[in-house]
Amino acid sequence: MIKLNYKNTDAMIIGNENGLNIAEEFSNYKDRIAEIIKNLNQRKDKPGQWLQWMNLGYNEETVWYVKEFASMVKGRFDNILVLGIGGSALGGIAVTEALLKPYWNLLTPEQRNGLPRIFFLDNIDPDSINGILEILDLKKTLVNVITKSGDTAETMSQYMIIKDILEKELGDDYRKNIVATTDKKMGILRQLADQEGYKTFVVPDDVGGRFSIFSAVGLVPFALVGLDIDQIINGVKDMDLALKNTDINQNIAAQGALIQYLMDTKLGKNLSVMMPYSSRLKYVSDWYVQLWAESLGKEVNNNGEKVNAGPTPIKALGATDQHSQIQLYNEGPNNKIITFIRVENFDTTLEIPKIFEYTGIGYLGGKTINDLINAEADSTRVALSDYSRPTMTISLEKVDEYNVAQLLYMLEVQTAIAGELYNINTFNQPGVEQAKNYTYALMGRAGFEESAQTLQSKMMAL
Repeated sequence: MIKLNYKNTDAMIIGNENGLNIAEEFSNYKDRIAEIIKNLNQRKDKPGQWLQWMNLGYNEETVWYVKEFASMVKGRFDNILVLGIGGSALGGIAVTEALLKPYWNLLTPEQRNGLPRIFFLDNIDPDSINGILEILDLKKTLVNVITKSGDTAETMSQYMIIKDILEKELGDDYRKNIVATTDKKMGILRQLADQEGYKTFVVPDDVGGRFSIFSAVGLVPFALVGLDIDQIINGVKDMDLALKNTDINQNIAAQGALIQYLMDTKLGKNLSVMMPYSSRLKYVSDWYVQLWAESLGKEVNNNGEKVNAGPTPIKALGATDQHSQIQLYNEGPNNKIITFIRVENFDTTLEIPKIFEYTGIGYLGGKTINDLINAEADSTRVALSDYSRPTMTISLEKVDEYNVAQLLYMLEVQTAIAGELYNINTFNQPGVEQAKNYTYALMGRAGFEESAQTLQSKMMAL
């Protein structure tokens, strides 16, 4: 199992002004944490609670259908192109970047064992879209369109462009190049998929986009590029079992949630930095930023009171950002808690040759890059404690399907527990919906005419 080291948040190490009395806080909150964990597990099967993501590790039927589809299309496509934004793409990017061989899309077909390249079109920048259309042969590309609502403007505009090109190039056969992941019954994409005859997968009810990584949203692209989705699901199930423990002293998601919550509300440390010491885990930070920001950033609490809650997540990468951000973290405002992700065993070992022994860099010879990056992680953690800066460290034995799944699921549960501590709705996103509605109005969507007039007036005044 992955491990959490929170010692460097304790007042005994970083002082009373910036640290917590962890043993005392765990004791003070043990009953509240036990109640939250029990309550989340009791509510997860109830419609409208948006907790069905807690059951995704047990959906054997979806896993079977995904594996069957991946087997059916194996060898037919050179490329997978995922169309999605936010939760429909960030988890997929995080996991494939972590688990595929580095520089996967630059490897030869032989080096990829005949498996396809994978691309995520997760924005609507016209230069990026045109750029990817120039390098991909769409006739040899399987396009996975992902949107639960079925009317996400960014994703559906991409789909419309690519569907038009595919139909012109392949005629009626273009349908074989599209697979849709959307709502079971509702939405425009569901309607179009049924009408056009696409292969489809379902985003389950009561699973929000940022919690959808272990549904077909993630599992379909993972299986298509050869990742072991059985091991992904095993990691989720084992972590889920561990996190059902209501004892905060045994539950790392509860520990992380409570420490982050108290650092924010008690000590004013409202910036939450995620800093993996592994380039393969770089995009886990991007995924975490959405998970934390969209879930916990809320104007009102569950009592209707205006609270403007939510710590701000920040992404960083070790050791890269030791040379860009750590100066600020050490000597700037002490308003952050930094979470490191440390990998115990990398897939490969790279030795530094014993050359230039007569110079100031000779000490590096005979060591490994593996030694160096973990020495950087450990020294940064200690240096931050010297400056009384709180840090936690999540340790993974290795970067593989089982451990990465554990990590992501643990962070999802940590977020859900934190939301209960803040007493906010973790699963809605009203601040996002407002901007979406304004976009619909500007683009002339039917039903938004009045909003368009209001928006035009506001834009004239700004």
